[in-house]
Amino acid sequence: MTFDLIWPKVLSTGVVFASPHSGRDYPEDMRVRTVLSEHVLRSSEDAHMDRLVADAPLHGAPLLVARTPRSYVDLNRSCDELDPALVEGVRRVVHNPRVTSGLGVIPRVVANGRAIYSGKLTLAEARRRIEQHWQPYHETLRSLLSRSREEFGKAVLIDWHSMPHEAIDGLSGRSRSAPDVVLGDRFGAAADPEIVERVERAFAAEGLRVARNAPFAGAFISQRYGRPSQGFHVVQIEIDRSLYMDEVTLATKPGFDEFRAMITRVMADLVDLGRRPDLPMAAE
Repeated sequence: MTFDLIWPKVLSTGVVFASPHSGRDYPEDMRVRTVLSEHVLRSSEDAHMDRLVADAPLHGAPLLVARTPRSYVDLNRSCDELDPALVEGVRRVVHNPRVTSGLGVIPRVVANGRAIYSGKLTLAEARRRIEQHWQPYHETLRSLLSRSREEFGKAVLIDWHSMPHEAIDGLSGRSRSAPDVVLGDRFGAAADPEIVERVERAFAAEGLRVARNAPFAGAFISQRYGRPSQGFHVVQIEIDRSLYMDEVTLATKPGFDEFRAMITRVMADLVDLGRRPDLPMAAE
């Protein structure tokens, strides 16, 4: 399996929780071809995010968690974002900064621009990865969101990610501190303002500093599935990794369980975004 889908005992909300970048099942064909150690490959993971959000089904919502590593196939990229510098036979495409930097659907580099391979992949290999990993994940995600809208009147995807502390450290200034959480709604295009405001309040109630759309406004998943006028809303959440893990060793910090409990409280709040008033709440 390229992902895990965990259902609640009673589905009671149109909210769907997902973690597309916490996968760590590195396929053998990648292990034999990469020039990097597994530890370095893992620098691209949203490590431990799957653990942080594991209790989502206890609150009536489905949880979709990738097993596929981001450095093997990036599920938050379009399937046509192929890098001609990595994949043989790919035509030069219109300028795409993600692809140019090596972060297409089949990544060429991991954190800090470190090359994953010493040579190129064949186009057939790239297509096989997309067919076996990217397509099943997105087919499942589409199905989940369609069912949520049909049963609850709207679908709200909360897409969980983590960000390196250095990505937001420079945002702090004399008058403000760097955010702990960055919410991305593509500047209002991916979710109704009321939904984003509710998400922000849920984190702020836990004492976390929240920013919107800078430096992360939402990537492919937000762009593809966020259709507020059609009842589909997506909020991308980026959490500062340094709050719960050592970014060098990837080990969790001593306060991880307390942080996980806090994220669970946030999710317990957010599921109300997808409740229908005529349906009973799930037992918590």
